Amino acid sequence: MKTRLFGLAALAGATALVASSPAWAHAHLVSSNPAANAAVAVAPKVITLTFNEKLVPAFSKFELTMPEHGGMKVPVKTTVSKDGKSITGTPQSALTNGAYKIVWSAASADGHKMTGEVAFKVG
Repeated sequence: MKTRLFGLAALAGATALVASSPAWAHAHLVSSNPAANAAVAVAPKVITLTFNEKLVPAFSKFELTMPEHGGMKVPVKTTVSKDGKSITGTPQSALTNGAYKIVWSAASADGHKMTGEVAFKVG
């Protein structure tokens, strides 16, 4: 009898764990263009970050900085794609040769905000 109760309790616990697993989901970066640590010969006109799940546009964006210039911010206009899985940024002027860092923040439907960085070089 005790074995059967223990088995039912374990099953109930496992079911609760599986049922609550979507709450553990967070938006994770799966790719970027330019790629992380890439050295590109031609400055990108558009920067794209792609995530594993749909983002909340109001809380998802990125900034572009130049670490070699004291973290100087580069003006960029960002939007979340229609499918909600990508953030696209358009620099407001042509990027010059040098090192850049994309500092992103993204929130998914579960309300958790994730942050990260992607570095790349032009030239």
